[in-house]
Amino acid sequence: MKRDDLYDLAAFSVVAEHGSFTRAAAELGMSQSALSHAMKALEERLGVRLLSRTTRSVSTTEAGETLLRSLRPALGDIASGIDAIVALRGKPSGTVRITATKHAVSSVVMPVLPSFLASHPDIRVDMIVDDKLNDIVADRIDAGIRFGDIVEKDMVAVRVGPDIRMAVVGAPSYFADHPVPLTPRELSSHRCINYRYVKSGGLYAWDFLEDGRPLQVRVEGPLIFNNSDLIREAALAGHGLAYVREDEVAADIVAGRLTKILEVWSPAFPGYHLYHPSRRLSPPALVALIAALRHKS
Repeated sequence: MKRDDLYDLAAFSVVAEHGSFTRAAAELGMSQSALSHAMKALEERLGVRLLSRTTRSVSTTEAGETLLRSLRPALGDIASGIDAIVALRGKPSGTVRITATKHAVSSVVMPVLPSFLASHPDIRVDMIVDDKLNDIVADRIDAGIRFGDIVEKDMVAVRVGPDIRMAVVGAPSYFADHPVPLTPRELSSHRCINYRYVKSGGLYAWDFLEDGRPLQVRVEGPLIFNNSDLIREAALAGHGLAYVREDEVAADIVAGRLTKILEVWSPAFPGYHLYHPSRRLSPPALVALIAALRHKS
């Protein structure tokens, strides 16, 4: 393989990832016209069309997608090898790409970032905030952070947070007009604020424990969100009862802005775990971040 072929193949993967010559050129540090010329030259050398271009976007053709499936793991191995060589200097470097929910970033990652970045000035953390379960291998993401009970079994998982306890809360203004429910089944007569899953579109059933056994309750109410921050705001405004992570409303409970109910029924879930593909050699920058995030029980 000629050296130019390797350069152009790497550039092709960046164009395919961004779906844009403009953004890809910015990442690669070259002009858009030079990048477009390089892609045309690569297509001519291979004798197939790899990219479908329109005035607004760029997408891969069937041949381009076939090539990309082979390129991604190969380029990933090259990047890991380079990271491993750099690690021999005794100082991890490079970019770590992590997918996590907003709550995971706020509660697990942000508290350790100041000391981690100060100790590792050559590492850059690229956070992709998303509620969906990404395919981290296909999306070229180093690791994800999700609740321990939904991590894929074929992944290496490291606990990075304590168990998460859920809570049902309501504002004093809501309870001024509605009686306090004494059991989860009484929620059927209350105005509840629902959460809608982004990916599936379904509504989240509220989870409880009854005599040690799981109990799921479907609730009804005037509001549905796919964002926990807005659910908290709606509960504070007295629009209904909310089912939230307890740490997200701890300050509101202490201040009396929200009241916690059904506490003995509310379960705890396995805390956040960082997960990544099972590889013989993980990038040194990822290894360093895992060490910083690992939960100390």
